[in-house]
Amino acid sequence: MDENRVHRERWAVLAVLCISLLVVSLDNTILNVALPTLVRDLHASSSQLQWIVDAYTVVFAGLEITAGSLGDRFGRRKALFVGLALFGVGSGLSAFSHSADELIYFRCAMGVGGAFVMPSTLSILTNVFTGPHERAKAIGIWSGTSGLGIAIGPIIGGWLLAHFWWGSVFLVNVPIVAVGLVSIAFLIPESSDPAARRSDPFGAGLSIVGLGALLYGIIEAPVDGWSSGSVLLGLFGGVAVLVVFVLWELRCDHPMFRMQFFRNARFSAASISVTLVFFSLFGAMFLLTQYLQSVLGFTALQAGIRIAPVAVMLGVGAPVSSMIVRRIGTKWVVGTGLALVAIGLGLLTHLSIASGYTPVLIAILVLGTGMGFTMAPATESIMGSLPREEAGVGSAMNGTTIQVGGALGVAVLGSLLDQRYRTLVDQHVAQAHLPAAVAREASASLGAALAIAAHVGGTAGAAFARVARESFVSGVNFADVVGMVVAIAGVVVAAVYLPARALPVPADVPADVPPEETVLGPVEDTVGASVSTVDPGESPDAPFSTVPGSGDAGEGK
Repeated sequence: MDENRVHRERWAVLAVLCISLLVVSLDNTILNVALPTLVRDLHASSSQLQWIVDAYTVVFAGLEITAGSLGDRFGRRKALFVGLALFGVGSGLSAFSHSADELIYFRCAMGVGGAFVMPSTLSILTNVFTGPHERAKAIGIWSGTSGLGIAIGPIIGGWLLAHFWWGSVFLVNVPIVAVGLVSIAFLIPESSDPAARRSDPFGAGLSIVGLGALLYGIIEAPVDGWSSGSVLLGLFGGVAVLVVFVLWELRCDHPMFRMQFFRNARFSAASISVTLVFFSLFGAMFLLTQYLQSVLGFTALQAGIRIAPVAVMLGVGAPVSSMIVRRIGTKWVVGTGLALVAIGLGLLTHLSIASGYTPVLIAILVLGTGMGFTMAPATESIMGSLPREEAGVGSAMNGTTIQVGGALGVAVLGSLLDQRYRTLVDQHVAQAHLPAAVAREASASLGAALAIAAHVGGTAGAAFARVARESFVSGVNFADVVGMVVAIAGVVVAAVYLPARALPVPADVPADVPPEETVLGPVEDTVGASVSTVDPGESPDAPFSTVPGSGDAGEGK
């Protein structure tokens, strides 16, 4: 496609990229409101609910870097088209699953498609918007689209569940995919890395196996016990495989991701910040949607509407944060965002079965604002620290941090909730001398316990339902404490390691001049050493360097 035409149509291209991103970001939030329905209709246990959510994210995260590198090599438009098509097929199959296990398998297929979609959208954006200021604005809109998906997902999901069967929350993806595929064919320009390396299937396999094993151990621990052989094998085996993955990537002559990029504080600190903030967000949303329905008694649609403000604030905060960064710097905006996330989660630690919705609303407004202030500046920091030729791998790394953070958030916080709920319910069941079969069913999920209480009926049934709800809320409070601590750790990372700001573009340089024409000379890195910008022939692996075509001139404290 002609470069002048691409420049003229760049905002239309951004709209198509946002539509493609929307269907991916919509998926998990639209599913969250359906979790209690899946307990009832597919008899899903607590661990199966976590796998229904995390099967998608594990495959997504494990394949994303490989998908990004394949897009760099064979063409990013092709990768986006193929990924969106696979996602649509997986959505259709998921809609007609006959069991929880079958749904988990089809969610894996959706993860394969999503792994190609997300890095392609961001890498195409980076190559279409080459000027630093327009690129920051475009990334802010891109980040806001993720917020839009989080906002409308629960509402659409709740409306669909009120009128159709649970499979409709997956089937709704198909028409969005169809619109996206047609738009891609007519509007999206092709781009690739002329010096792309070979693919790294062994590295991709290691990342999937390692992350999958680790999440297996975390999710199954409340069911099998932390000392069980399968759980320990998952935990320690997963960590061991991930260590091998890092060593392999360091030694491989064609790694799927160059670990040397982590030597740049702008890249590594921003990646950690994104991981931690999505850990908190996905974990909190997983807990809240169940709390609103199973404890406060809202329908799926009512719960979706009440969750939406978190994403409205994210959608507003993400574009605004780009403007604030230009005044006070990345460090302070990202640090403030993570602090707000921690405050929001702290407010959620005081929920009870009689709290009502008002405390939830206050907490999620704070949480959403913090998310908006964190996501866009951190994403811009990641993408601005890499050469545009490797935009696919860079955007894949950004997406991987989102998916890994989200998967771990659901797994860790969900498991902490599950563990505490099981412990408290089992104590009550033992004191009441109920049959063992009833005890096992009641501890499997809050939905099962409430069904038992309804069957028992009368005063005894009401008392058992109250105990089950109180046990669940106690687990939510405990899990939110852990999420708050994780967000506070993110504040420390941003404050200590994230460079304060990019060097300003001189007043006499137009805002949309390609970044390689705005290199300003020596800059300070995060440890105070003097670092010079590199010439076009220099290696991009040099620590704390500014690579031509990477975005901004560099960052200093």
